[in-house]
Amino acid sequence: MEIRALEEKARLVRQDIIRMTSKAGSGHPGGSLSCTDTLVALYFEIMNVDPANEKNPDRDRFVLSKGHAAPALYGTLCERGFFPREHLETFRQYHSILQGHPDVKKCPGVDASTGSLGQGISMAVGMALAAKHLGKSNRVYTVIGDGESQEGLVWEASMAAAHYKLDNLTVILDHNGLQIDGSNDEVMSLGDIKAKAVAFGYDVIEVADGNDMQQVLDALRTPPCPGKPRYILMNTVKGKGVSFMENQVAWHGKAPDAELAAQALKELEG
Repeated sequence: MEIRALEEKARLVRQDIIRMTSKAGSGHPGGSLSCTDTLVALYFEIMNVDPANEKNPDRDRFVLSKGHAAPALYGTLCERGFFPREHLETFRQYHSILQGHPDVKKCPGVDASTGSLGQGISMAVGMALAAKHLGKSNRVYTVIGDGESQEGLVWEASMAAAHYKLDNLTVILDHNGLQIDGSNDEVMSLGDIKAKAVAFGYDVIEVADGNDMQQVLDALRTPPCPGKPRYILMNTVKGKGVSFMENQVAWHGKAPDAELAAQALKELEG
């Protein structure tokens, strides 16, 4: 798919995020908007997945470890054809397949139920280890968040990934610099996160603009380093695409009302 087509998909997913969270009156738009380009690139260009055969045992796997960014995943899965668009109208409603966090038992295309921070990357490591054990060539991708990277589980999983030489695993940090209570540096500084990833045994790629589709694709297409898990440091903007949400921590877990949603959708008209 051409870059412009991927960028258009990302624009549509961002619109879906606004509509879903506004209609539900709850959700996490800020961190969903920041990782949209990564998810679109993965599902439309990088990963071996097929909505018509979603349980293919040889498919690539994706785990949204920062599970509160579910609107970005749901929008991407819908645009990719995993379920009909009318389901987006039911986000966060009782009995909906689209719960506040991804549910593998309810939503087509979801490979892991996530939400408890740190557990998603741990499951991704397990999936990659299982693929190695079975001699399969499929890859595993996971997106983690800034606040999540303050969890010990993230680093325990990272040690395991390096120890077992999981070069079929790609960990992507959606590094937008903000978390629920403020900036990373205000809450709990991550320090030199790139140096830490290197020290934990990752092959590290840093992307200057993780909301630039070409830069995202270039990083994701880089061949794996034999014997090393991959860590992509995606520098992104929280609330990307909506002017009044960009770099504003208040939009971590707050949904726009009808008036602000209309304003956001107008900005995202393209």
